[in-house]
Amino acid sequence: MKSKRKASCSMTRALLLVTSLTAVTARPHVHGILENIRRLVHPPSTNVSHTHVPATFSLSVPISSTNPSDNLRIARRVQTVSSNPNQRAYQSWILGGFSNPSSASTPAAGSQPTSLCPANNGTVFRSSSGITYQTMCGIDYGDDIRPFLLVDSFDACIQKCDAYNYDNHAVRCVAALFIPSRVSGEDDCYLKSSIAHPSAGTSTVEGAIRYSVAQSARLPVSATSSSLLSLLSSTTSASSRALSSLPSSLSSTTSASSRSSSTRSQTLSTTSPVASVTVSQPGVTYGQGRSVIAPRVGGSKLHGPSENRPTSQYIQYGGAQGISLSRSLLRAGVNGDLSTGYDISPQTGGLEVNIYTENLLAPLRNTPRLSRDGGRGGYLNGQHLFMFCDTGTYSTANSASNGDFLDFVSSSVAVDVGMNALSGRPIHLQDGIGGWSDDVGRQRGFAPLTQGEQAYNLEMQGQGQRYAVWIESSLVPLDGETGIIYAPIVYDNVNMVTREPVFTYTGSTLLRVTAGGRGGPVARRPIRKLFEQGEPEWGVAGAYRSWGTSGVGGTDGRVYLFGGVSGGMLMARVAADSIEDRDAYEYWTGSSWTTIMPSTTSKAFFIEGPIMDIDIFFSPRHMTFIVVYLTIYADSTFYYRYLRAPNAIIPGYAPGGDKNSDYAENLLKYDWSEEQVLYKAQTGLGGSFIYSGGVHTRYFGSDDIVNGGSRMLLSWTAPTGQNPASAVTEYQIVTAEVNLV
Repeated sequence: MKSKRKASCSMTRALLLVTSLTAVTARPHVHGILENIRRLVHPPSTNVSHTHVPATFSLSVPISSTNPSDNLRIARRVQTVSSNPNQRAYQSWILGGFSNPSSASTPAAGSQPTSLCPANNGTVFRSSSGITYQTMCGIDYGDDIRPFLLVDSFDACIQKCDAYNYDNHAVRCVAALFIPSRVSGEDDCYLKSSIAHPSAGTSTVEGAIRYSVAQSARLPVSATSSSLLSLLSSTTSASSRALSSLPSSLSSTTSASSRSSSTRSQTLSTTSPVASVTVSQPGVTYGQGRSVIAPRVGGSKLHGPSENRPTSQYIQYGGAQGISLSRSLLRAGVNGDLSTGYDISPQTGGLEVNIYTENLLAPLRNTPRLSRDGGRGGYLNGQHLFMFCDTGTYSTANSASNGDFLDFVSSSVAVDVGMNALSGRPIHLQDGIGGWSDDVGRQRGFAPLTQGEQAYNLEMQGQGQRYAVWIESSLVPLDGETGIIYAPIVYDNVNMVTREPVFTYTGSTLLRVTAGGRGGPVARRPIRKLFEQGEPEWGVAGAYRSWGTSGVGGTDGRVYLFGGVSGGMLMARVAADSIEDRDAYEYWTGSSWTTIMPSTTSKAFFIEGPIMDIDIFFSPRHMTFIVVYLTIYADSTFYYRYLRAPNAIIPGYAPGGDKNSDYAENLLKYDWSEEQVLYKAQTGLGGSFIYSGGVHTRYFGSDDIVNGGSRMLLSWTAPTGQNPASAVTEYQIVTAEVNLV
């Protein structure tokens, strides 16, 4: 059987780097970008018409910084995902609320009219997620949950509150305030953690309080704003006492509607054979019994290739000029100082739309075709991200032209808009406003490069050498607002005679990712290089976030890194608050943890086999861990195994779990089941194998595999052999749903 490289992003890099679209002949899939890369600084102009695609409007709150370039790329996390009014209640929670005013004209089913004040003041209603609220007009509360949000309706603001509680697996948002006069551009939705400090609103305020909280504060069902404000002020101490126990008292709500829609209770055992306990965790369904439930495939559905829908704006930011390297540095061969000895280039990495860049917004003159490799991703702050490796942009091919090569970057990112996979349709992906570098459609790249790497690339790419920061693993959630990626720094050296590339792993860096802002997802690179060349490729294949006792989205717990070596995967771990400290990492020896890093010849595997792309997640439904992966063999097949623990595994943050132990340590205690086929993917249009396969967890809300459901979203890259400037493009990102019952 044919074998392929472990680094999936390198599978088809040769053609993309050394061929160009301008020389399309009888073989349209061979495109020699090489000659065009030399012209990146002075590219040919294009005049291609484009279809306007509305941007995702979500204003963020800037963070002050002494470095202007930092201000440009700072991302405040705002939940901003398009919503489908036909989706189920829990799926509405996952999506949050509407973020694009042009797509939110119809409130979700079951919601009240958006113009509710003052006529509906004090009335009780049920949100689209099934949670009971009481309206409150003209009153503000001081305990803000940041960041503030931009939505298009009162109903959407309530959905944000429900989504916040769902994501945190606890009731932390007790009220939501909507300011109708601000929908034109300012933040208009404010979530509140308490109603203990009321004041008269300075603008027209349409508010809603969770009914159980309103009852605790003894609020009447209907009253005037002034009388409600007076009552709230007089009962502040009582209200504070009631709210001080919110996480515990309201996680198992007394409201029948809240019990039915925000919690699921099942009888479980702990990991030791003791009496059964009742697990009550909002939005998560656990299996029943004391034993691990062996998962089996219950069905699947192919969605097909995704469709790119770029934004129609970009940030017209010139920024500081790049540096010039001495001729002694502009030679073939790895030079680690180019990665570690220079600051981050302000010409790379996504920009955020904030008060520093709002006035720099300009329309894209052309909507480019995107040809991109890879395609791993994950859920972050209400959005589903798809992150790519090498990405080429092209003017659109038509009957008169095969299209022109525009640009080439080593990474890019897009967000799923529309959540089409919920209904079994191909997904739509949208690149953010902050990802473009000019009005033609060239990109800045998602993963920032150092000034040394960027300057080297500009001089040497045309000769076949460059540095790339690739994204080869799924996004690892760090807390409720941030994700991380351990990304390899790769040196690519193409033989100009044979056109064969040689990829050298030079170490890895750490990316901190934020999402939800109007500019799109942003990656920061706080550590130039974390692990070195010659060491196991820690985290490059992926990692698992083990949540602490504070639960999903908390800041405690650990991150477990997979280290891919010949024969299997090694394991490392680090406290979640110490990921940037290389000295804080520990390594598994096969019997214990040590601070001494093993070599690449170590056989202390936590899982064996010819594994390439890998995802590990905990399944509450099966009460164990499941691993999904592709192998190094070109068979276009997803495989899975489950951890055969002797008893059901319950995380420490879940009721009934052992708060004194780390549930992820079970990965090192027990054996995996035999390998089974999860899904057999179709080969690409050109007959080539698929790669960059992964699981996008949390896509299906309460029905998702990590929330106790059975549904999971798979994605992979399928080469087409087609013109990258065509509608099909050179690579397709394909998705499918699999049910694991």
